[in-house]
Amino acid sequence: MSRPTPFPTDTTPFVAQAEIDSPLGPLTALATARGLAGLWFDAQQHHPGDLDVPVDPQHRHIAAAREWLSAYWAKRPTAPLALDPQGTPFQLAVWHALLAIALGRTSTYGEIATQAGRPGGARAAGAAIGRNPISIIVPCHRVIGRDGSLTGYAGGLHRKEALLQLEGVLLT
Repeated sequence: MSRPTPFPTDTTPFVAQAEIDSPLGPLTALATARGLAGLWFDAQQHHPGDLDVPVDPQHRHIAAAREWLSAYWAKRPTAPLALDPQGTPFQLAVWHALLAIALGRTSTYGEIATQAGRPGGARAAGAAIGRNPISIIVPCHRVIGRDGSLTGYAGGLHRKEALLQLEGVLLT
């Protein structure tokens, strides 16, 4: 499997937002002209709150995210999406490393830190993972503790567990 293309490091303005329904609760999607920039569960940690961005559920990147999520919930293969998260260079490296975790697999904070170029930086990777702006699609829910335990998830541990069970990950 080829590695995903790194995210752009320059920022672009947000152009559209919309709500997307999901089995785990509503999600707020946010797009730039280049791709999906955000996907948050309502009331999750680090949710940006009210956005001064036009509501456009038909925007191409939001529509693509809705289609991706529909396929994901139905356990059908999904095509990659154009993504445009906004963050620090280290956050972008961590979020890029998350994309390499295959469906049905997990990784640890230490492994992600190493892949992002900061061996021994599990705590820093954890902080960046917690700020992942694109829930589910950038699969931060696939990161577990070194001992195999479920650890924090900005969208709530009940959602992390549900996502991993949907993906067929055996939880201990």
